[in-house]
Amino acid sequence: MRSPTQLAAELRLPTNWLDYTILGIYFAVVLGIGFAARSSVKTSLDFFLSGRSLPAWVTGLAFIAANLGATEILGMAANSAQYGVYTTHWYWIGAIPAMVFLGLVMMPFYYGSKVRSVPEFLLLRFDKGAHLLSAILFAFAAILIAGVNLYALAIVVEALLGWPEWVAIVVAGFFVLAYITLGGLSSAIYNEVLQFFVILAALIPLSVLGLKKVGGWDGLSDSLTESRGADFMTSWGGTGIGSDNPLGANWLTIVLGLGFVLSFGYWTTNFAEVQRALSAKNLSAAQRTPLIAAFPKIFIVFLVMIPGLVAAVLVPRIGTSGSDLQYNDAIPYLMEQLLPNGVLGVAVTGLLAAFMAGMAANVSSFNTVFTTDIWAKYVVRGREDEYYVRFGRLITAIGVLASIGTAFLARSFSNIMAYLQTLFSFFNVPMFVVFVIGMFWKRASMKSGFWGLLAGTTAAMVNYFVLYKQDVVGIPSDQGANFVSAIAGFVAGAVVMVAVSLFTAPKPSEELQGLVYGTTSPGMAEPPAPGDEAWYRRPALLGWGAVVLAAACYIPFSF
Repeated sequence: MRSPTQLAAELRLPTNWLDYTILGIYFAVVLGIGFAARSSVKTSLDFFLSGRSLPAWVTGLAFIAANLGATEILGMAANSAQYGVYTTHWYWIGAIPAMVFLGLVMMPFYYGSKVRSVPEFLLLRFDKGAHLLSAILFAFAAILIAGVNLYALAIVVEALLGWPEWVAIVVAGFFVLAYITLGGLSSAIYNEVLQFFVILAALIPLSVLGLKKVGGWDGLSDSLTESRGADFMTSWGGTGIGSDNPLGANWLTIVLGLGFVLSFGYWTTNFAEVQRALSAKNLSAAQRTPLIAAFPKIFIVFLVMIPGLVAAVLVPRIGTSGSDLQYNDAIPYLMEQLLPNGVLGVAVTGLLAAFMAGMAANVSSFNTVFTTDIWAKYVVRGREDEYYVRFGRLITAIGVLASIGTAFLARSFSNIMAYLQTLFSFFNVPMFVVFVIGMFWKRASMKSGFWGLLAGTTAAMVNYFVLYKQDVVGIPSDQGANFVSAIAGFVAGAVVMVAVSLFTAPKPSEELQGLVYGTTSPGMAEPPAPGDEAWYRRPALLGWGAVVLAAACYIPFSF
């Protein structure tokens, strides 16, 4: 899949004063939220986790907005123009099950242990080695991913509005820096709620007008079935083992590679997402956060898929040598062709909001991990709480500046979406295997966490940079290499953890209470407060999960 690194030059949008006014109002509101949230920041817990005080509907919408970056919007529309309805797998197979698993199974461990970050949980479950390594890897990955969002924003804005790349990078970086520095995580989360609705306001008119242009869903389906084949408009057609399909993957690869390894690795251990749930006001709200987010996730796929399918009808040769338009141009092309001024301003604002949401999620999680897991634990320990709030603001500025630097590093990669998946296979998948084994196997020793994480990350990198890049093993594409790297990282991490555990001492049982499945936290010795019972004893929460999973399982097979 091509990334939005080179949009067609002729896609310059006919924006006017009305569109820029809408954009200006949005930026003013963003800063206003930052100033309003500043008054609520009195402690480090307020700055880094919103004082654990936010309602579930706020954290749920922020959870989904943090993921709904414009790299996903443009990339998944491009995916649809190239592969068709197979794009649904990235949502219904590659997201929903993992989100439900996070809410029902993993959030009690995260929230119940009162950790402030994902790496801090590894400190409690394993030792300082696992904690420090995971914190360093996550902080590094967060800055790289924030830079990807900034660079993608710059190239889109340059193509659509004519702004130079460096101007777009600096302007977006400044606004993200301003509102996170002012209001901490609360500012980021409330802005993400706003950004979620702005993104919907941009995508809904585009999808509706696009469908109207091609004769509705029936007209769209008939046109693409005739030109691209019947499998192009199905989720599972042609995915039998040994069968050919536009995606080039069978059902086993989709379910195991995307649906398990990469999906669970991302959604359950990526602190940029988990941080939103940790800011909820109680365990019940924390568990409902990913479940609430899963409902719009089920349907958002239509808003990113339909524009790609419409573009494939309107520009039959899109993405081929016979067309000036690449797959990544699908949404910009429809914006130029279908949207009037005013609505066009909302659409441009929606794209900018999406980029800023993705960057802000990574920057806010970076400042928390660097301050609480690295600086306060290993560099400057035991200082007053106000010091760490001040340092958190300082490291936020440093993180944004570093993101601007890595934005230009992303220029060297020809495929930004593949680059993101590469980072996930390096950093999220090894973390996931350490968490899963640590949470479900009491015998996993203190030392196994560090060595499992190191082995998984190393194996994924060796597969990508040595076996794949040096053509030692023939893998047809970057995306395929990412799947293999993820599997290699998962297997290597698991094998090393088991081997190390067999030869090193396990953690004392009394120190594992509330950290391993089947144990009870010392703080839960008394009857739990309403809403804090185990997930399997709460019919309402199970109902949320069941409805989400049922919808996610039913919809794909209806295509």
